[in-house]
This record gives sequence, structure tokens and C-alpha cells, in this order.
Amino acid sequence: MSIIKVIIPAYNEADSIALVIKDIPTHVDEVIVVNNNSTDLTEANAKNAGATVLTESRKGYGYACLKGMDYIAKQSKKPDIIVFLDGDYSDYPEELTKITTPIIDHNIDFVIGARVKRLREEGSMTFPQIFGNWLATSLMRMMFRANFSDLGPFRAIKYDKLLGLNMEDKTYGWTVEMQLKAIKQKLTYKEIAVNYRNRIGVSKVSGTVKGAIFAGVKILTWIFKYSLK
Repeated sequence: MSIIKVIIPAYNEADSIALVIKDIPTHVDEVIVVNNNSTDLTEANAKNAGATVLTESRKGYGYACLKGMDYIAKQSKKPDIIVFLDGDYSDYPEELTKITTPIIDHNIDFVIGARVKRLREEGSMTFPQIFGNWLATSLMRMMFRANFSDLGPFRAIKYDKLLGLNMEDKTYGWTVEMQLKAIKQKLTYKEIAVNYRNRIGVSKVSGTVKGAIFAGVKILTWIFKYSLK
């Protein structure tokens, strides 16, 4: 049986985090919520729902993910698979099995949960998100012959392969950095179509003009940086 651990970055997700944790399949060995400087009851609600809760005071998606990885690195028994999942309940945590099965049964290194149009709830992705995904994945296709269609946050990766990527982005470039490094290191990868719904609460990225612009700049910077290597 593969050891699976889930890392959930969470910033002010008090209304959703317990729902996310509740829907994660029971065969997962540990759910790690990284409280990313929340000012609400995210930490308490995650603890009450049974998660391990860490605190990362530096705001940033990448900072939170790296905090979770650092915690796992210090454990004596290492996992086989790491799953990254958002804390806003837009993903369907029960679909975790769908994105880990290719790794367990077919030895794929890396799996993205792709938020395909036919499985998306109306309004669940904003125009900047849809356009940004299209632009980023189109550039990756042209520059690197990649077969990605999404930068979806719901993803699974072999733990040893994740360590080998030497992840470094601290904010919004985390997802695209992982995909670019996976391509460069010739990891085997696959996309699995997943359902996607309107999040609980307001997005910290696509919900603001500043967040959407900053995320777009970070994503494009990573792509062009890797095109020069």
C-alpha cells in the first residue's frame, strides 16, 4: 500500500477547510494543512477536522507548500506520493484516488487534475484564469512540446521525484515551476479530468486585479526563464 500525504496551503479558509478534509479518502496517511498567516479560524477548524496544522507566516502559495515539504522531510517514514490540494473546496477531494491511480498502477511520475470545461461548474474559473491557463499551456506546448492543458492545483507526484525538482518559487509560480521542471527532467506525466466547482469565499488570486496580474507575470517569467536554459 502506497503512503500518501496531502499538503493543503490555506489562507483564510475557515468556512471551507473542514469540508475539504472531510472529503479526502480515508486511505490517505496524513493531511497537512499549512495555515498561511490566516486571520480567521482556519487553524482551529483544520485541527478539529483531524488535520496536522503547520504555520507559515510568510504569505505565499509556494511558501506554504515548501513548509509542508520541510515537515515531511523531517519524518522518519517518508511517503510514496504527495498530493497538493487547495483549501477552498473548489476541487473535489474525493477524486484524489483518480489522480493517484496512474502513479500507483502505471508508475507515472506526476499527475495533474485538469479542470476541463465539461466538468467545470459555471463561473468556477474567471476569464483571467481561463486565458492564463490557455496562454501558459500553449507556450509550454510550443517551447517544450509539453502536453499540458491546465495549471490545476490538484496534483499528485512521487515524493522522490518532487524532491528532485528542487522547488523554489514562493508565490504564484509554484504550479508552473513544477510542470516546467517535470518536463526538463523528463518525468512521465499525465492529466486526469477532474470536476471543479465555485470556491467558498473570495479568491486571493483571481478575485483581485492585483493578484491576477501578479500571478500572470510570475507564470510567464518561469516559462521564458526555462526557454533560455
